[in-house]
Amino acid sequence: MVLSRRGVSGIAALMAGLAIDRAAAASPKTHRVAMQVSSNDAGVFELALNNAVNLAREYGDLAEELAVEIVAYGPGLHMVRADTSPVKARIRSVTESVPEIVLSACGNTVKAMEQAEGRELELLPRVGVVRAGAVRLVTLQEAGWSYLRV
Repeated sequence: MVLSRRGVSGIAALMAGLAIDRAAAASPKTHRVAMQVSSNDAGVFELALNNAVNLAREYGDLAEELAVEIVAYGPGLHMVRADTSPVKARIRSVTESVPEIVLSACGNTVKAMEQAEGRELELLPRVGVVRAGAVRLVTLQEAGWSYLRV
């Protein structure tokens, strides 16, 4: 059998594709989920935490990787404030036991609340600050993250 250059390059491309498929199958799938909490409602934040923990459990059982980011802004910022959070014990428990779950606070909301209250806010441990909560959610979605409404 005589193969033209085109035939050889086609076979090489097919073999390379099969190697990539095998490598992808061997590496665990990574799921990325963004959630928004913009209401001052402990029940809503508990639901977000429950969803995140359930995702971590399910994908952990499947040996698939997970990244979850819960973004709090507007009135939802109260959920991650050291002085006003009614769910601080649950947040501490979840963030200590499930490192795949990240909490972010909107920097714009922090600044607005600090200005309105005339003092610096203290956020709960393990809560990061992003410049703008809404922008963070859009950025994550544009990067391929799934958006889960709570």
